[in-house]
Amino acid sequence: MTIADAQREIRARYAGGFHGQLVSGILWLVSAALSTWWAPHAGIVVLVVGGFLIFPATELLVRTAGAPAISADNPLPRLGMQAAFVLPLSMPLLVPVAHYRLGWFYPALMILLGAHYLPFAFVYGTRLFLALGWLLVGAGMAIAVYWSSVFSAGAWLTGGVLLVFAGLLRWNSESGMSKES
Repeated sequence: MTIADAQREIRARYAGGFHGQLVSGILWLVSAALSTWWAPHAGIVVLVVGGFLIFPATELLVRTAGAPAISADNPLPRLGMQAAFVLPLSMPLLVPVAHYRLGWFYPALMILLGAHYLPFAFVYGTRLFLALGWLLVGAGMAIAVYWSSVFSAGAWLTGGVLLVFAGLLRWNSESGMSKES
């Protein structure tokens, strides 16, 4: 199996990344809403706990949509899983960050999330994940420096960006415009 074939299978199974970004975007928006209208800690708990449910929820959507299976000889699901585990393994960094300045929680998580998306450009064979990753890293840095006094700003922005990229990734996958990266 060539790399291009493996990437094509991944895009076909996951609609280019649509399902995962949809689930993630909704979770970030729920967290933003809780942080805005209830309490910052409620939004944090929902995002952290819900983050561990993103993959199972994504798989449920993928299976409900009747997506094609991935060949047993496709090595990219293993790489995707390794890249996915970068995020939860780096999340303990958020504890001292939020303890020092609570307003940095979402921007710091945006930076971690953005960095975690970069390898998905290879897994899916689309540079849109590079754009998503760098956008989240840059926005996280900007919010930390200029807007950290608005606690949920990063969560609202990230939720919106993830939903926009869900649509872009699906369109990119369906239009066949993905290029191996």
